[in-house]
Amino acid sequence: MGKETSKTHQIMDANLKEVLMPLTIMGSLGGSVYVFVKTYSDYIIKRKLIEKGLLNDDARALIQGEAPANRYSSLKWGLILFAAGLALILMEFIPVAPDSPLPYGLFAMLISAAFLVYYFIVKSKEQTGR
Repeated sequence: MGKETSKTHQIMDANLKEVLMPLTIMGSLGGSVYVFVKTYSDYIIKRKLIEKGLLNDDARALIQGEAPANRYSSLKWGLILFAAGLALILMEFIPVAPDSPLPYGLFAMLISAAFLVYYFIVKSKEQTGR
């Protein structure tokens, strides 16, 4: 019985390798070509817009890499890390089965809640003009 199971696993591993190797190679090659073509076409479009003068000063500054600083970046990451840490602490005290999706759901919900809290804080600050 042990030899049959071992032989079955070897056959499944060989079949998996035969499938994954070409998928990995083609995926990497396709992704590389996509990134190159997108970057080059974006460059050409931006260059033509600048040459024709179709951009205002704000758009030109964004294209040339002078993006405005995000004043609330630290708040966002602080909230996200706090929510992630809280999720990990809560998962330590909640008894679940090893194959349960509960920890993933809890983690995702707390991170999402952190993003929502960040959104509403920034929105209220922008409305008050601070």
